Amino acid sequence: MKCLLIASESAEMLFYWTDSEFQQNIQKQYGASQEEGHEVFPAFEDSISTLFAPIIISFSTMVTEADSYTSFTTENNHIYVLHQFDECLYIAVNGDGEEKEEDLRRKIYVMNKMIEVLFGMVTLSGNLLRKLRARDTEQRLRLWKHLQSLLETYSHLQENDQSFLVEAVERLIHPTLCEQCIEFLERRLVQQINSSVERGGEEVLHAFILVHTKLLAFYSRNASILSTSDLLALIIMAQNMYPSNVDVDDPSPEDIDSTSGSGHESFYTPEPSPTDKDSSSSKPVRGSTPVFEFVDPDIQMAEDSLSTLEVYPPDPATPHKVFLEVSQKDGLYPMMPHSMYCLKLWPGITLVLLTKFPHSGVAMSVYTFWEAFAKLEKRLNEGQGGSTRGQPMHEVRSKLDKFLKTLALNGIQSSQLQNVWTEFKNRAFSRGGPGFSRLILWCKNMKTQLCGIYRQCFLSDSGPDDTPRHLSPGLRERAQTMVEQLMDWKDFLLVKSKRNITMVYLEDFPGLVHFICVDRSSGQMIAPSLSITERTTSELGKGPVAQYIKNKMWSLVSTTRHYLQKGYSTLTLRDGDFYFCYFLWFENETGFKLEAKDIPIMPDDSAPIGMLAQNHYKLLRYYNKNHPGETVKCYELLTVHLGVIPTEIILQHCRQLASKLWEPSRNPLL
Repeated sequence: MKCLLIASESAEMLFYWTDSEFQQNIQKQYGASQEEGHEVFPAFEDSISTLFAPIIISFSTMVTEADSYTSFTTENNHIYVLHQFDECLYIAVNGDGEEKEEDLRRKIYVMNKMIEVLFGMVTLSGNLLRKLRARDTEQRLRLWKHLQSLLETYSHLQENDQSFLVEAVERLIHPTLCEQCIEFLERRLVQQINSSVERGGEEVLHAFILVHTKLLAFYSRNASILSTSDLLALIIMAQNMYPSNVDVDDPSPEDIDSTSGSGHESFYTPEPSPTDKDSSSSKPVRGSTPVFEFVDPDIQMAEDSLSTLEVYPPDPATPHKVFLEVSQKDGLYPMMPHSMYCLKLWPGITLVLLTKFPHSGVAMSVYTFWEAFAKLEKRLNEGQGGSTRGQPMHEVRSKLDKFLKTLALNGIQSSQLQNVWTEFKNRAFSRGGPGFSRLILWCKNMKTQLCGIYRQCFLSDSGPDDTPRHLSPGLRERAQTMVEQLMDWKDFLLVKSKRNITMVYLEDFPGLVHFICVDRSSGQMIAPSLSITERTTSELGKGPVAQYIKNKMWSLVSTTRHYLQKGYSTLTLRDGDFYFCYFLWFENETGFKLEAKDIPIMPDDSAPIGMLAQNHYKLLRYYNKNHPGETVKCYELLTVHLGVIPTEIILQHCRQLASKLWEPSRNPLL
């Protein structure tokens, strides 16, 4: 019995998801009425609103009185976890004992992350995010169905995929093929698309190939890397569009050894792609064929500004708006608009292109101003009202005046923002000055209006970039050459995605059953396969032993997160015939292990430890810096040994394994 919902402070239902058991329980609880001899159940949305309304109102009241709660358990052992993001309340429920509080809290944060990727800065305004609940019932159900599907896809991956268990990206390890694919993405795809005179103002920033959930090749043409959190979210979206069916997609491996190559090769990623080769051999894109075509819309879209995100269109050539973090020299800009093109090369193998959205500079300016008013609001709440006359706000004043003029020149409706800004200036920069509470209110109004400009530009049908885009036949031909490039490797890749690393190291580490090693600095992980299906097995087979180890690894990860939250970086425990170890440590750029410092203790209701919802390890790396300019790398290692192996041998194995997996010759993932 599982449920997750999002509600406004007024108990208005913005989104909900339930499994069939929870839905049946609700219908049974509220019963059916008799109409003309037939049983008629009340609308499920009305029933679930009735069920949760007292909880929502109670939570809102307690928050107002600064005495809130984050979880509770009912008499029938149903666990409720609550968390408020701005003006929206998330509630996750479990009644079958399969999820703990930590699992429910993680699900809430991941759902919020996916909504941020889909809606961008609109999530920073509760009034605008209420567009999740469209007026039209059919329209609302389509949007909710899409969000529900994303949540179910994440839950499936988190329960079955090791990379989503530890929230890090796993890369297919085959140096030759990876290097060829990266070079192909750079020279024959990205460069030719971006050099086309008819690319329609779009520019490919990132391109990568997925084999199921594993990364085969990744190419980025600028200095701004794709964060691990965003990449994991995009993998969820790609899997939601083209779900992996291992028994159908993958060939049955006849020769397991052929998927692993040599034992030494399985521990290395490819060298950087050559940059000095002559690219003249690449086939040019035909100049007569536009790379990105712009077509006139045939039908006026619904008035809801977020209707374009209701459900993915069936045409894979249609881009999807996504909002991702961008790193610039002057700082980080979260939730910047991109277009995501996702093309299915074969079942289980997907090509993803991320393009720069036209007028993305507007989004950066909007976020810069929004952040300035958010900081001012915080200072005012702390009683530092005099800071409004400081130099930073005067800089914001001149820049925002210029920004409003630019919006007008580009035909963007900004009269409401102009009116609120004029009123704010009259109050903030006058000699007398208003009361702090009134100025706080106008800070909120400014943030709302800025989010409104963002919505108009990037999520509204009336924005400057509202014309639908489609991949042209020229780009489809480019993708087809990718198919030709991988034709001879297709079956190999599908098998290797389930047998990425084989246990060829048993001679070096006798008694080692399984391990997961994670580089938290680059967001990548290495682990032997734990796939357990009818046609695909791991080194442990597909019987009860493999399933037992899989269950224990999932339990071990949960346990280590609990102790890491309490400030522990090392954990060893014996469970029956097995011995489990966990280590977290830090190194500098030269590979020198840094002296361990006290890890901060986090409260029980803090953000879940991981990288998808919130990068907890970035905080840990910051705490372990000896000086501001130092680069600190963070690693984790989880191992499972047979219990008969002496403890000193196990610890020796862990040191040697960590050294072998992260040798200096390895390249960062992104």
